[in-house]
Amino acid sequence: MRTDLLSRRLLKRILIAAIAAFGIAACSGTRHVSSTQTTKTSGRAAIARAHPSAVPLPIRPVFPNPLPGEGVWKPTGPPVNGGPPVLVTTYRPELGSPDTTAYVAWFDHTRTELAYYPGGSEPPSAAVRGPTMVPQSQRYRLLATFNAGFTYTSGNNGSTDNGQVNEPLSDGNATLIGYSDGRVDIVKWSGGPNAGLDVAWTRQSLPAIVWNGQLNPDLNDSPDSVWGATLGGVCCVPRTGVGIDRHGNLFFVVATNQTVITLAKILKHIGAVRAMEFDINYEWHSLISYSHGPSGLVPKLIEPQNQQTPTRYLVPDSRDFFAAYTRLPGPVTVPFK
Repeated sequence: MRTDLLSRRLLKRILIAAIAAFGIAACSGTRHVSSTQTTKTSGRAAIARAHPSAVPLPIRPVFPNPLPGEGVWKPTGPPVNGGPPVLVTTYRPELGSPDTTAYVAWFDHTRTELAYYPGGSEPPSAAVRGPTMVPQSQRYRLLATFNAGFTYTSGNNGSTDNGQVNEPLSDGNATLIGYSDGRVDIVKWSGGPNAGLDVAWTRQSLPAIVWNGQLNPDLNDSPDSVWGATLGGVCCVPRTGVGIDRHGNLFFVVATNQTVITLAKILKHIGAVRAMEFDINYEWHSLISYSHGPSGLVPKLIEPQNQQTPTRYLVPDSRDFFAAYTRLPGPVTVPFK
């Protein structure tokens, strides 16, 4: 009788665990709110209910003998709500090119708040040009900055800020979108020239390069392709990209000597289920982290970049960019007027 009782109790525990696991799996997908649908829950409530995102697994090394720390995530910046808001790592993505390194950042969407800022000349017709740098009033909570995507004229890459159109959004283009409740996503845009009331900002950059965890079959290494526009017409140049993991968090990647196909493979390898190419070529890429010391803000270039300085985006810049901040209560807006 005692053995039967123990068996029944064990079976009950197994069934409860299975039901709980099924419920978690069913809820783990990223929900996309249509650009025409208004979010009814305030940003404050969204922050209150948000659970810290699962820290990504170490990136699986490509080389049989990885370098010390290769693919191992390290926090940058102060902890937020007891956990890391931003993680960074490096890994070598190609066996045939051991000197090529990918620099990767991961942003926890429950602990960070992303903002999109126009530069001095890009986008050309910004509704509100803004400071063209990180505003002084927001630097106390600054975690990281990184470059945006292809220019508007290189593929009708639209953008919006706080419901105002900088350049009209183009249907079909991959669009990095920040919702007012703090979520971020990459979507294939189909909502017309402007975003909905539930959207804080949008930035388009060409067609998606990874979708549903698979490479876009139309990717083309040619410098003349839609993902090309390389200086000198060469195929392999520094390239950047962003991706969304299965928990709704953001990756940013920068690597030298890349084609669009190898960039897409990097984003897929690190866990992106949707991804898009951002800016390319030697001058325009930047991934910068910030620490807050006794003497103030201390910027640090994550990747080697001889044509930019760590103070980029702390002074006015010609190109648009993103800033990652610690979260504040209330709906997300781009903090400038």
